[in-house]
Amino acid sequence: MIKQIRRVAIIGMGALGIMYGHFLSKALGDLSLVFIADRKRQEAYAREGVFFNGEACRFTFMDPSEEPEKPADLLVFATKGTQLEQAMEDARRHVGPETVIISFLNGITSEQIIGQAFGMEHVVYCVVQGTDATRTGHSVTCRHRGKIVLGIPADEFDKRPVLERAMLFLQEASIPYLHDQNMRHRLYSKWMLNVGVNQVVTVYQGTYGTVQQEGEARETMKAAMREAMLVARRERVPVSDDDLDFYVRLVDGLDPDGMPSMRQDSLAGRPTEVEFFAGTVVRKADALGLDVPVNRRLYRQIREMEQTR
Repeated sequence: MIKQIRRVAIIGMGALGIMYGHFLSKALGDLSLVFIADRKRQEAYAREGVFFNGEACRFTFMDPSEEPEKPADLLVFATKGTQLEQAMEDARRHVGPETVIISFLNGITSEQIIGQAFGMEHVVYCVVQGTDATRTGHSVTCRHRGKIVLGIPADEFDKRPVLERAMLFLQEASIPYLHDQNMRHRLYSKWMLNVGVNQVVTVYQGTYGTVQQEGEARETMKAAMREAMLVARRERVPVSDDDLDFYVRLVDGLDPDGMPSMRQDSLAGRPTEVEFFAGTVVRKADALGLDVPVNRRLYRQIREMEQTR
């Protein structure tokens, strides 16, 4: 019998953390849900409020120094990649022998980093796609909630019970999800999308609408994605033109006034995740002997934007 998930801890209150925290807080009456946040952040949330689509969120918080009554059944990392090391330290008290861990972080490395810290036996691979959730301050607006995609690589089949626990929980909580049996392909495909849309919308200082219309920005997005696709293929992950077309169509269906997380970070003066996108493309391309001029240019432009704000 699958052990039910009833104790959930989330670390990170970006757009995805707030959105899924809001959904879960309304989903199951016997669910224990806490956000891990230090006292200073808690005071800011209490003073300013946290909102999803205009509705006040009623969240419970725990300081990283507090000892939970029991470890979490499910621990969700919803921070930025630039904050992951600190987040893992802050969440350490919530991890026990049976804790399932999923990561909402962009890129293709967070699962391995988290697994090195807590054990890969806890980690279910995850991407969130199709959402246009946008955070301004502590308020999130969203027209398309998208879905969570879960899976485990073929060589980690012994983790099937862990995956099944996560899927059963999402089903019980009425959270849209998809099980992908080729999760490495999914991770690289979603990374390809982020390499294109996140960086180009940031450089062009626009919104999703900027790349939904024909023109230079849209072509730059596709070119950056093709370079990431080339890297994936050299690493024996068969990302294809069909995958690229699928994700471009996905972008075309998002709220044109919404914007990806990197653009939100840039507007707020926060460090961006450029190292997880163009930075990773460039480093892998150098190791593989590939030419990736578009991502080199985007990397340079985003770094310059960070240094001049």
